[in-house]
Order: sequence, then structure tokens, then C-alpha cells
Amino acid sequence: MLTKRIIPCLDIKNGRTVKGVRFENIRDAGDPVELAKWYAEQGADELVFLDITATNEERKTFAELVRDIARHIDIPFTVGGGISAVADVEVLLMAGADKVSVNSTAIRNPQLVEDLACRFGSQCVTLAIDTKYTEATGWKVYARAGTVETEHATVDWARKVVELGAGEILLTSMNNDGTKAGFALDITKAVSEAVSVPVIASGGAGTMQHFADAFQIAHADAALAASLFHFRELDIPDLKRFLKGEGIAVRC
Repeated sequence: MLTKRIIPCLDIKNGRTVKGVRFENIRDAGDPVELAKWYAEQGADELVFLDITATNEERKTFAELVRDIARHIDIPFTVGGGISAVADVEVLLMAGADKVSVNSTAIRNPQLVEDLACRFGSQCVTLAIDTKYTEATGWKVYARAGTVETEHATVDWARKVVELGAGEILLTSMNNDGTKAGFALDITKAVSEAVSVPVIASGGAGTMQHFADAFQIAHADAALAASLFHFRELDIPDLKRFLKGEGIAVRC
């Protein structure tokens, strides 16, 4: 049985870890290098680094910061933000990333997903989907750090990018992000059942039970959280003990 993964996320702005609610009201959450070291020691299964303003500021991800973090951890490391070409990924992999996360550029240019999968392998390509629900449109995909609604229905877009070669989906509910009210189980389950690759649930974690629900109800393969871990409201060892007690396979 494959174990379920617990993944802290470092949202980076101006070289610092930050966190907001529904992609707004950003506040400082600490030094990314120190947090990364802490999570590796705590038993996190992977680490995600997202340069959240790189796309909107039309610049590349902070490769030197990626390199500094990679020196201090021994767990898989996914990096995203500002990736627009194969050459960008080469730089990040050389800096120590194990995988890359693409989002807005893939919406503008879906061919990039196929190009990256052909060049580096699908296992290296995580497709990040920021999704938002409204009664008028249902669950739709958003671009540019959640500021631009696209024409893509979330499940359809997930299917398409997997066909192009994405090896994993990082699904963030903008409605739930930072609320600590729980993951968006309905859309997470819909995407998980629609694609053949692992799905990471993101947005809304607030309790240990929320993680169990993501795995048992929504069939996610991994669950990601940020402020819950950054501000020590929940420690990863305690979470894994709880999940194991619920019969969920985790790596301790």
C-alpha cells in the first residue's frame, strides 16, 4: 500500500515565507531556510516552495534561495513560480529541486507541460491548479496567483494536463485557503477520481481530522498545509500518529 504524504508549503514573497487567507491578507511566517530544516527534521514527506509573486511580477523564481534550502534538507523538494520555459526548469533542478510546479504558464501554453514531461519525465512535473467555486460557474481554474478566472472547468483541465504529461496535480481550493475549515472534499474527490496520477489536496487544513477526510473521503494521495505548520498549531509527528491510528498508511 502506498503511504499518504504530508507536505508543508513555503509560499515565498520577497525572500520570506508568507501566508494569507483566500490568497489575500498576506502576513510573514518566518525564514524559509529555517522552516525547511525544521520540516525535514519533523518528518515531512516532501516540501513545496512556491514563489507566489514571480508570475505577476514577470520574473524568475529565486534560484539562489532554492539552492540554499536544498542544501539543508534531505526530502523531495518541489519548486514553482515564474516557470515559463524548459530552461527555467533546468536552472531549478541544478539548484536542487526534485520536481517543478507549473500553473499560469501551462494555461497560456499547454505545450509547455508536454515539453517538460518529454525533457525531464512526468515524475518531475507537478501541475498546480488554483480553483474557485461560484454558483454561477461551478469549479473553475484561476491563473496569475488566483487573480484571473479562466475558461477551464477544473476537472476537465486536470484531465487535459495529465494527458499532456503532468505526473501529479496540486489542487488548491481558493474558497478554503487559509480558513482552517477543512479541504474542499468535493472537488478534490472529483479530480482524484478523474485522473490516474497522484493528487495533492491543498487549502483549508485546520485539524488532524481534516487530513484524514482528505485521504479517506476525497481519496487524495497527499495533503498540503502551510500556516497550520508554520505557526506550530499542529506538529507533523502528532499528525502522523493520529493518521496511523485511523488506519491510514503514513511514513513515520
